[in-house]
Amino acid sequence: MTDPPVTRMQPFAETIFATMSALALEHDAVNLGRGFPDTDGPSEVLGAARDAISGGHNQYPPSIGIPALREAIAEHRAHHHSLRPDPADEVLVTTGATEAIAASILGLVSPGDEVVVIGPSYDSYSAVIALAGGVKRTVPLRWPDLALDADELAAAFSERTRVVVVNSPHNPTGKVFSPKELEVVARLARRHDAWVISDEVYEHLTFGVAHTPIATLPGMWERTLTIGSAGKFFSVTGWKVGWLSGPAELVRAAQVVRQYLTFTTASPFQHAVAHALRMGPQPLDDLRDSLRARHDLLVTGLRAAGLEVRPSRGTYFVVADAAPLGVTDALQWCLDLPAAAGVAAVPVSVFCDDPSETATLVRFAFCKRDEVLQEGCRRLAAFTG
Repeated sequence: MTDPPVTRMQPFAETIFATMSALALEHDAVNLGRGFPDTDGPSEVLGAARDAISGGHNQYPPSIGIPALREAIAEHRAHHHSLRPDPADEVLVTTGATEAIAASILGLVSPGDEVVVIGPSYDSYSAVIALAGGVKRTVPLRWPDLALDADELAAAFSERTRVVVVNSPHNPTGKVFSPKELEVVARLARRHDAWVISDEVYEHLTFGVAHTPIATLPGMWERTLTIGSAGKFFSVTGWKVGWLSGPAELVRAAQVVRQYLTFTTASPFQHAVAHALRMGPQPLDDLRDSLRARHDLLVTGLRAAGLEVRPSRGTYFVVADAAPLGVTDALQWCLDLPAAAGVAAVPVSVFCDDPSETATLVRFAFCKRDEVLQEGCRRLAAFTG
């Protein structure tokens, strides 16, 4: 008899984010571990949500998402990436990008299928692959250059490969994959007739480098599901509005699953996000510029505290090496840090199959107010001496 799901999911019972947030609360620490902004999104976007509530959009919307939002997502893809999915059957609204990831994997992966993942990887990938009964094959990005090794990637593919998960801009490292690296992934996906799930929630949060959707490469639209997130686009992570787009057969596979997960997504927030996507590029540009300045502030502060920092090319995160401080186990160091220094961060090892490869690396979030970042860096510098 196969193991019941509760046994299969036992390794994922508690996330590092919950652990570190609880420690931060217990010790009144500056929480640079959790990846959510501590300021609200654009006032016009918030006002659109209030207007939607007042306007009576408070009951179940269609399970696939309201037409206005699906059309806005299709227009967004066309404007930014010259892709024009059909909003009728090639766009699906989800309750956050995490549900989009879950519905995509559960819809495409059968027990025993292999899923290629580039690590370190966002923790929900591993959990949902296990839930689907899939077999994860990880290809590591190695510190400090984080280059994708084409030979290692090719070795991870087999006749059982069903799906490749790509995340660019990449959480937790802040890497943005180059078109050349993405073409290596695309070539192997085509060769092995594998589908691609592309997590692009940070697509507008890149610093000095362009984001390339893998679906824009030759022969890739028809085999790629692309995931986006209003929470990351507009700093409204608590709204939990995400989406996926791609060919109708793949979107349908995800839709069959998600109708039994949350069924639908909050109606007023969908209306507000549809409005936000049609506001033009200014809100997205403003957020990117603001985050870039805060990234630079945090990098400077971490270096002053004695850590070796690799500047991020995108996302909310920057990775630092604590080895110069004599740290050999970043997991234990992070567990001790809230009480010892009044700061919370996340060890990169929790995103890896082999923790030894990233044993001294720590992820810090810079999507916080300037004064919060400054205080966190001040505490770290005082702690490290």
